Amino acid sequence: MTLHSLTLHEIHEKLRKREVSSVELTQAVLKQIAKTEDKIHAFITLTEELALAQAKQADDLIQKNKGASPNNFAPLTGIPIALKDIFLMKGTRTTCGSRILSNYVAPYTATSVDNLLKDHAVIIGKLNMDEFAMGSSNETSHFGICHNPWDLKRIPGGSSGGSAAAVAAGDCFGATGTDTGGSIRLPAAFCNLVGIKPTYGRVSRYGVIAFASSLDQVGPLAKDVTDCAILLKALAGHDPRDSTSLNLPVPDYTASLTKDVRGMTIGIPKEYFVEGLDPEIEKAVRTAIDHYQKLGAKIIKVSLPHTTCAVPTYYILAPAEASSNLARYDGIRYGFRHPEARTLLELYTKSRTEGFGPEVKRRIMLGTYVLSAGYYDAYYLKAQKARTLIRNDFEEAFKQCDLLLTPVAPTAAWKIGEKTDDPLKMYLSDIFTINVNLAGLPAMSLPCGFTKGGLGESPLGEPPLPIGMQLIGNHFKEETIFRAAFAYEQANEWHQRRPAL
Repeated sequence: MTLHSLTLHEIHEKLRKREVSSVELTQAVLKQIAKTEDKIHAFITLTEELALAQAKQADDLIQKNKGASPNNFAPLTGIPIALKDIFLMKGTRTTCGSRILSNYVAPYTATSVDNLLKDHAVIIGKLNMDEFAMGSSNETSHFGICHNPWDLKRIPGGSSGGSAAAVAAGDCFGATGTDTGGSIRLPAAFCNLVGIKPTYGRVSRYGVIAFASSLDQVGPLAKDVTDCAILLKALAGHDPRDSTSLNLPVPDYTASLTKDVRGMTIGIPKEYFVEGLDPEIEKAVRTAIDHYQKLGAKIIKVSLPHTTCAVPTYYILAPAEASSNLARYDGIRYGFRHPEARTLLELYTKSRTEGFGPEVKRRIMLGTYVLSAGYYDAYYLKAQKARTLIRNDFEEAFKQCDLLLTPVAPTAAWKIGEKTDDPLKMYLSDIFTINVNLAGLPAMSLPCGFTKGGLGESPLGEPPLPIGMQLIGNHFKEETIFRAAFAYEQANEWHQRRPAL
């Protein structure tokens, strides 16, 4: 097995035993990127020189530690990690997938990235994403479409599509993502990875470019549950520079990986198994439910009656917050400035018109409309009330069970261009994930099967595609999610499959 196909914790063991150095590891990853990047286009910026310098420093640290028992270097030391290009890192270009920030160089580093650097992780580059994290497919990036490593004709999911594609392709051993409406969980499901959106407030967002501030959350994407637990432990923690960051102890999530779900009650919301759910997805998720029952978990039916309100509620609140957050990009303080503007008004208009892509402009206009005088009560205020009802549904459900189990998306990854002409159809792909953001809950996507594939249009046939299931926990119950996810993963082999590139 090649180095780039191993998991993060397997690589840590090799570093610990001095079977490989961090510099050798980083060189192997750069070689893999050179081999795959033309096919998947996962990166916006490669930080090759920085990565090799960080790898050398990590090797020096590991060498000093030689003979120590136990090893006192962190599980991420010397391991190549990549960042979604929404995270600031001082002195490095941060574009957020947009023309308006195409030449923006960050003056400081995000707290979550700082946490990775304190553990001596190696930052290999900045990853492709939907512009300002607005998208479910990674087709709105100014820097071009990212492709799914399992089928290059298909999308990897969005908005953290570059993060998922890079990890699946072996271009890094883990990646950061952000999740405002499913942007970690959807790409994880489409690329056969594990991705977790933690509880709102668990990970600092200081230094992460804002889309919708009451919904955005930072989390990791990785090859398996153990890697995900290691990465979340490194990213999480209180940060006084983020007023929404909560001052709570961060557990050692790896301590929850016990394979035991006996005594656990898992709720199955009936509203998530409805018309429009692909039969292959439903079969895979229901098989996983049966598996949990065999492992000793109690399965019960629950109801989340306001689930159907989620899409309209989200697409009022998120654009409203986006229209406010993106007002700062005016051609004066940040990024792209139109060279031919003659007046201040012309500078604003031309810079924003040409700096933003169509999807971002659509959401700014929608958000501005619902916040405008005369429409605020009819749309924004009503959406806030609906959000409370959605949150109440989850509170009632968690009185009966420890976890909820659902599909991540109604379908597997779709073909590039298939939904770009119909925004509503695209928005509905988030129907099973955005409720979680509206309620501020933690949720994980993990592999639970593959489609059959088939003849299709290609002479070689359509390849099988990954299917993900979603585990939703109560606030700050990430440990319960990790425990259940690990138990399922250890009894199955879906996460061990790798795409042929």
